[in-house]
Amino acid sequence: MNRVEAVNDFVVKFANVNGSGSASANELFAKAILRMGVPVSPRNIFPSNIQGLPTWYEVRVSEAGWLGRRGGVDLMVAMNPQTWAQDVAEVEPGGYLFYDSTRPIPESAFRKDITVIGMPVTAICNATYEDSRQRQLFKNIMVLGALSALMDIDAAVIEKLFSEQYRGKEKLLESNVRALHAGREFARDHLSAPRGPGLGLRVRRAEAVGDRIFVDGNSAAALGCVYGGATVCAWYPITPSSSVAEAFQKYCEKYRVDPETGEHRYAIVQAEDEIASIGMVTGAGWNGARAFTATSGPGVSLMTEFIGLAYFAEIPVTIINVQRGGPSTGMPTRTQQADILSCAYASHGDTKHVLLFPQDPAECFEFAAASLDLADRLQTPVFLMTDLDIGMNQRLAAPLAWDDSRRYDRGKVMTADELEAGREFARYKDVDGDGIPWRTLPGTHPSKGAYFTRGTTRDPYARYSEAGPDYVYNVQRLLKKFATAATLVPAPAVREAQQKTRLGVLYFGSTAPAMDEALHTLAGQHIHLDAMRLRAFPFPASVAEFIAAHEQVFVVEQNRDGQMRRLLIDELEIDPKRLPPVLHYDGTPITARFITQAITERVLKLAVAPQGAKL
Repeated sequence: MNRVEAVNDFVVKFANVNGSGSASANELFAKAILRMGVPVSPRNIFPSNIQGLPTWYEVRVSEAGWLGRRGGVDLMVAMNPQTWAQDVAEVEPGGYLFYDSTRPIPESAFRKDITVIGMPVTAICNATYEDSRQRQLFKNIMVLGALSALMDIDAAVIEKLFSEQYRGKEKLLESNVRALHAGREFARDHLSAPRGPGLGLRVRRAEAVGDRIFVDGNSAAALGCVYGGATVCAWYPITPSSSVAEAFQKYCEKYRVDPETGEHRYAIVQAEDEIASIGMVTGAGWNGARAFTATSGPGVSLMTEFIGLAYFAEIPVTIINVQRGGPSTGMPTRTQQADILSCAYASHGDTKHVLLFPQDPAECFEFAAASLDLADRLQTPVFLMTDLDIGMNQRLAAPLAWDDSRRYDRGKVMTADELEAGREFARYKDVDGDGIPWRTLPGTHPSKGAYFTRGTTRDPYARYSEAGPDYVYNVQRLLKKFATAATLVPAPAVREAQQKTRLGVLYFGSTAPAMDEALHTLAGQHIHLDAMRLRAFPFPASVAEFIAAHEQVFVVEQNRDGQMRRLLIDELEIDPKRLPPVLHYDGTPITARFITQAITERVLKLAVAPQGAKL
């Protein structure tokens, strides 16, 4: 058997039971490798119940810097008998299985093409600790200690992480350090060569992290809302978006409290449901506050009537949609990109909404602030479309940057002086051809600039009207405003292939890290693709130009129905045959291997190039 031998380039997966206290130890494993200068990309795969069901924690270690899921597992730490067969089957040939050998397991439960490393963790803990809770918690730390010894992870780095985690709680610090070294000593004495099988995966100090930070997308988006000027957040708890509002509160307590008076210069309301939350945000936006809500697919479904009101009454609203698996309750703790169409056309009637697609926490920060600007500038709802993979998993990202000279774009807001000077105010009139009318904020002037806000049709002066020409004028103007939005949203990011090609690929959001690696692998196989990462809807003109420049353009996304592809076909009037879909929708983040295999197979079937030519 050829064992997997790798330094700073492997995948480790922990299989545990939810509620067992394993999450903290697993995170320490990832952070310790990161502190040694080696990039990691961890992903927590957890159930939607409180405890008892299987949970997994996967860590991609890549000194080369690949942050997407690779596919396959080199070392499985199998601590859950319930998922044993599934976990063992996932290990790569030549890989490793680490398990609790306290209870004997029949030989038939193992594979002959992998290296098995058994440690009687439960027995050791039962002999060491009397308290049942301590036995469970320190079992995870002992496993961490054993792995650190087997993989050359510096114990001092883990101890430093302990000291940060248990600052002021010295008893907990000391007991965790003891458990760590107990695991390390057992591994050295019993699991390392020549007495044990050893492990062919090693961590070596590197300088590959640079100045990047380790942060989750929900926290970054919340901070972006603070920097972007949001003062109102109304929300209803729903996985996986709840931590956006919680992080916003934490940051507001730090940055939005007057140091002299103690006055809180923000409002955060946990509403009774999603309908109430979007109603509060719509009211706040009408009053001139920068306001947002955070939700997921089921919440958007409930919000659609208010979203339609905000669209038709032209009220700035920002909606952060951290997407999860659907329909209905679906998979609350799994990731998908399956709300594209429901958000693009949210509400009944003819509606079109602005969507932004960040690829990582850095863009969550940037696009959250941009969403607030766009909502004000366009006087419309704007969706920030993240997902569970970006939102709830910590990711290496560029440092969050803010230009202190930046000023908020409040759009066309008429002042009291302008009204007093006799400037005409027509709330729903297009005066300069971009489809965006002027608005006033409540209390601007004692007698001028007032208007009645309604969800029914009206004329350009906000007077109630069911006349056909008034309605047509209004909805056509909204289309013109949407066309203006295409010139304001973040432009797509384009990466040209190393040589001229007739093939392209479109992708967006959380597919980006796996796509980066897949493009590299495909190029090594002489399959060359020009790549465009979509960052917003409506699509800028460059998207149609990119498609027109290629015979075939793959559309990679994480949903069953190819929702982005359908949006491209409908909005840009593209021949569907020119946009072959690459779809992944099992609830786990897409992998580089999946993309590579899917595109390779399709290229061979398409046979778009002459025989022998490089694509």
